[in-house]
Amino acid sequence: MNISELKAKITGGDIDAKLIELYGETALETQRDRYIRACERFSEIFPDSGDVEVFSAPGRTEICGNHTDHQHGCVLAAAVDLDVIGIVSFNNSSIIRVQSEGHSLNTVDISSTDPSDAEKESSEALIRGVAAGFRQRGLEVGGFDIYTTSDVLSGSGLSSSAAFEVLIGTMIDQHYNCGKAGAIEIAKMGQYAENKYFGKKSGLMDQTVCSVGSAVFMDFEDTSAPVVTAAKCDLDKYGYTLFITDTKGSHADLSDDYSAVPSEMFSVAEQLGKKYLRACDENEFFDRLPELRKKCSDRAILRAGHFFAENKRAAIAAKAIENGAIAHFLDIVKKSGRSSAMWLQNLYSVKDPFSQGITLALAVSERTLHGAGAYRVHGGGFAGTIQAFVPNELAEKYKESMDSIFGDGSCHKLRIRNAGGTQII
Repeated sequence: MNISELKAKITGGDIDAKLIELYGETALETQRDRYIRACERFSEIFPDSGDVEVFSAPGRTEICGNHTDHQHGCVLAAAVDLDVIGIVSFNNSSIIRVQSEGHSLNTVDISSTDPSDAEKESSEALIRGVAAGFRQRGLEVGGFDIYTTSDVLSGSGLSSSAAFEVLIGTMIDQHYNCGKAGAIEIAKMGQYAENKYFGKKSGLMDQTVCSVGSAVFMDFEDTSAPVVTAAKCDLDKYGYTLFITDTKGSHADLSDDYSAVPSEMFSVAEQLGKKYLRACDENEFFDRLPELRKKCSDRAILRAGHFFAENKRAAIAAKAIENGAIAHFLDIVKKSGRSSAMWLQNLYSVKDPFSQGITLALAVSERTLHGAGAYRVHGGGFAGTIQAFVPNELAEKYKESMDSIFGDGSCHKLRIRNAGGTQII
């Protein structure tokens, strides 16, 4: 269908059922308007396009398993109702043109998919890296023109970059390969693009959740074939609301902070004769602390200690929520947050100890909730967001409290979304 026919379908309610599935009934009108605006911007930027298709990929919220995936560990996470959508026209050429709302046009010629130093830390790097992932698997890849708009808060710990990678991968897979790659392989391609092309070390958790969708427990012991298990997480049933609060901290110059976490964990694993911590014995780690301190920093040792406990917590939290043991689940989330603060030490950057928005947000959460619910650092940390599970009767008060400190609209209510990367039309 052309862009005019697409707009008619949206305004006529033909995709209402899909929009309600992704965003909830109360958001229907807002999402209709959002999709119509995206169509109009696509028409302005690519006026000579042919048939169009529509895709969506969600952000994600990590629930338990903070900085465990890059050590082949376990994570409990969930896709959320904030997403990146794309209006796309495929052209079967080698040229990919991506116009993301609020950004300049990205043009990538994928006749070559070799990494480029000039593209480091850019959207072009992610696009080229995902395309390379398909080629390496002997799959088809081709060009397209796309307009994207995202409400996945950048720098929020909701994985806006992973959502973008999954969007690109899902489109290429569906259009050029009839879905042959599948969600897990798309996730691997996204991680590969981020690691090898963009230049950021990351595990596989972000891309997997964005690609698979739902609330999922993931075991990355074998990263070539991660075990992904659906975990029911019906917060409404238990009377809780999931919030994230954007503390508005700057993510500038934090790459070293993020990269230091896996690097320091790897350094401990190396001293234990392994490549990563999942392969190490926890008891041996603690028995050899005096020896390890001669080779590794105290912070590296503390971060390794966080991994061993957090890896077990993720599995316990998944089982608790699956069994409806909400009090136990919330207790595990609190313990995860305390471990991130004391052992992992990712609440703020040591380069700027005077800026501690995450720590402040957690302190205010503690005072506002008076021991109810649970709260923790969200995502990679150092700046950005916190996560809170708030009793419904305190939800309005909690949001008002956080918005009053960090600005109106800083505190966001999230819904867990069942769909991962998906084709809408």
